[in-house]
Amino acid sequence: MTAPHHAEPATRAVRLAGQRPLRLGGVSWLVRPRGVAVTLTGLAALLLLLALNLRLGDIPMDLADVVRAVLGADGTGGTRMVIMELRMPRALTGALVGAALGLSGAITQAIARNPLAGPDILGVTSGASVTVVGLTVAGGAAYGGASGALASIGLPLAALAGGLAGALLVYGLAWRRGLDGYRLVLVGVGVVAVFTNLKYWLLTVGDVNDATRAMVWISGSLNGRGYEHVVPVAVALALIVPVTLTGTRVLGALRLTDDTVKGLGVRVDLARAALLLAAVLLASVATAAAGPIAFVALASPQIALRLAGVAQPPLVVSAVTGAVLVTGADLIARTLTPVELPVGVVTAVLGAPYLIYLLVRVRRTKGGI
Repeated sequence: MTAPHHAEPATRAVRLAGQRPLRLGGVSWLVRPRGVAVTLTGLAALLLLLALNLRLGDIPMDLADVVRAVLGADGTGGTRMVIMELRMPRALTGALVGAALGLSGAITQAIARNPLAGPDILGVTSGASVTVVGLTVAGGAAYGGASGALASIGLPLAALAGGLAGALLVYGLAWRRGLDGYRLVLVGVGVVAVFTNLKYWLLTVGDVNDATRAMVWISGSLNGRGYEHVVPVAVALALIVPVTLTGTRVLGALRLTDDTVKGLGVRVDLARAALLLAAVLLASVATAAAGPIAFVALASPQIALRLAGVAQPPLVVSAVTGAVLVTGADLIARTLTPVELPVGVVTAVLGAPYLIYLLVRVRRTKGGI
């Protein structure tokens, strides 16, 4: 009897699946050509949208003016000030916030094994909103008599602390000798409902001027963003993205049952907790920079999953998709509406039908229809 061939099973399987191994030191990833093509296409679309964001506005400019301003070749300085001091930080904030939300949503949905999961369900955005509204109504460091520098620091820190607290509350209530994805979503829905009502109660009892300022933030707005908003999100992505990419194999294993994952040598609870912490930090920093921008973390991973043709939301493609969505939505909010709208309003209008589609699709998959 001829012995079975074991010489190249892994390599052959990878080739048959249209994948290529990428090794860096002792770490390796499976690179899918379709995923690479989608990522490069998304980056090209993102660059185009960024260029349009820099060019279009109340003061329209030629593309040549934009290039000269970015390269520092503008002699008058007026064009450079509009582009580099007003439009560039807003565009960069939108792209980075979208990337952080897309990546956070991909991690959350992979862990929960549920396309309806996201940082919104984890209590991150609702916790941040309650904290910021409470601080604003109380006249604290965010607005009440504080200096500009203190205000710019106090508001993001309050949002970050509130987002982390909300996520910890959901995680603690959902923990029952382990973490089940559907229980996490159900507990998250309940906690978010409580936070939402608390937020509106605070708006009701607060001063009308304070409530108006708070409403601008909780609508999710990129208006008035500066480089002080760009840097924290960029630093968070630079630190967390490499960590999450090294955990790609763990995310793939978490698609299986807990017993199977434990049999593969993965410490399930520790892996889930670490990856969820990364997702919460990304969403908290993004929310602190631009407010709660709805539906981006929900839709980006599902769009990326279908574009890349894989079974689980791809991390890099999800981040690029999120950046494209927020940048495109901000362009629509600034140029295609009679009055400039918060970017969160545009993403909510675009994302609500997609949420309905997901709900119907999940119900059909579960056999409810």
